[in-house]
Amino acid sequence: MSRERRLVEAFVQLADSLVEEYDPVDVVQELLDRAVDLLPVDTAAVLLAGEAGELKVLASTSEATRWLELLQIQAQDGPCVQSYRDSEQVIVEDLEEARDRWPAFAKQALLEGFQSVYALPLRLRADRVGALNLFSTGEGHMTEDDLLVGQALADIASIAILQARLLAGHKTVNGQLQSALQSRVVIEQAKGILAAHGDLDPETAFDALRGYARNTRGRLPDLARAVVDRTIDVSKILDRRS
Repeated sequence: MSRERRLVEAFVQLADSLVEEYDPVDVVQELLDRAVDLLPVDTAAVLLAGEAGELKVLASTSEATRWLELLQIQAQDGPCVQSYRDSEQVIVEDLEEARDRWPAFAKQALLEGFQSVYALPLRLRADRVGALNLFSTGEGHMTEDDLLVGQALADIASIAILQARLLAGHKTVNGQLQSALQSRVVIEQAKGILAAHGDLDPETAFDALRGYARNTRGRLPDLARAVVDRTIDVSKILDRRS
């Protein structure tokens, strides 16, 4: 199937997801999966800005990416943080050249095997929401067309988050998405349970959780809650690992 066809299908599915009472975490997680499928990148994450501008990791496709986002939040610096602050794309095609600019981030990203990062702002006119961050381990670079696709996906994420605020009655981003961020905490707890039960590393445990949710057409936050509440046999999730 051509990328154009997959791109159309992705936008149709994401548009269908923006219905009343949708879960922004689910929409953003699906968007990240689509980004990795459609673009020459290996993993992705979204940083969400709270009421006072503080950033938190809303969703990610890998443990390595989540750690790099947390590292930037702690340092209050890095390409993804800069993209949010400036509301501009930050493109780093060679992380070796970023060692002086972002020493801690560049060092860890290179240790994780990444060669480039593309940070795209989540924004809608004057509203800054966060940043979509794409990481690549390959030597190839994203083209202008790739960046257009990536920014379009970022714009959908922005709309999903801002629409959730509107449906919640014009509450602040931090307030109306508090449950979404709490879902992220539950996902981390479920990941830890799976890792301990299956003697897995966090990355593999997260993949198992996401894979089971996708295969059963369930919501990731609901599955994570079931794992934490012990209302699902975790061996079912581990047995379905591909």
